[in-house]
Amino acid sequence: MKISPSKKSFLLFLLIIILILLTEGIIAQNPSGKYTIVIHGGAGFIDPNIEESAIQAYLNSLTEALNIGKSILQEGGSSLDAVEQVVKFLEDDSLFNAGRGAVFTSEAKNELDASIMDGRDLSSGAVTSVTVIKNPVSLARLVMEKTPHILFAGKGADELGKHLGSEIVDPTYFFTYARYNELKKRLRNVKGTVGCVAIDQFGNIAAATSTGGLTGKLPGRVGDSPLINCGTYANDKTCGVSSTGHGELFIKNAVAYQISVLMEYKGYTLRQAAEELIFNILPEGSGGVIAVDKEGNFVTIFNTLSMLRGAATSDGFFEVKIWK
Repeated sequence: MKISPSKKSFLLFLLIIILILLTEGIIAQNPSGKYTIVIHGGAGFIDPNIEESAIQAYLNSLTEALNIGKSILQEGGSSLDAVEQVVKFLEDDSLFNAGRGAVFTSEAKNELDASIMDGRDLSSGAVTSVTVIKNPVSLARLVMEKTPHILFAGKGADELGKHLGSEIVDPTYFFTYARYNELKKRLRNVKGTVGCVAIDQFGNIAAATSTGGLTGKLPGRVGDSPLINCGTYANDKTCGVSSTGHGELFIKNAVAYQISVLMEYKGYTLRQAAEELIFNILPEGSGGVIAVDKEGNFVTIFNTLSMLRGAATSDGFFEVKIWK
């Protein structure tokens, strides 16, 4: 049976439309039931001898954050929604160096950074040095979805947030004296960047990272957290990564992107790629990464004494840890 040229053209047109709709998520993909989510609350040197109540506070917060992301993925939600909501929760918890409770610059001010990336098409959004945005990770997503740009900084980012409807707070919101003094006594003021990576039931990977930066940093200093390829990366072909540690080293080595590159072009497994960067490229004590590959495998690799972290999968695995 011959198909007329006009019919061929119509079928080709229909196929193109279907592919576009699938890409945009308008036609739903069939959920696989499988998902993975991994989170971090920063790598550093938390003393194993700290008070039990402080240890439990961290583990409880990581558990709650992990459950937020797990619930979204379990119900068929997107990895993008999961990583945003998890990081948002951690930004609101003053235990961590992100959002409320962020560390101070040398001028005793808070300058916040965040980024988010969608592995489906490499769409990205980031903000740096914001001072009045309650949840920088959510503004980063608005940058990705509502503007043609990727990175906004300082006053321009704050003003964009106001224009796009981000929740605005007074800069004093980010610091609480009672919590700060309590943590300083218990944890020697060690506080970490936060991040989340997830793959949803549709095979889409997303990653997000948020931080208050380096304690005592010079005003305007930007680390790796808001920089795509350095602190955050996601690509459905390979993996998603969120980094934590000495930002300048992660920038110099484009750590998050290099992990993906080693997988794509050298055939490394996720673990091999992450270990190559953290143990062979970066110096000891520089930090760590969390990552998830396209098959749902995950790693939490670090070369510091500790990394606050957790992971959950559709197979029933659920774990939060601080030390190795």
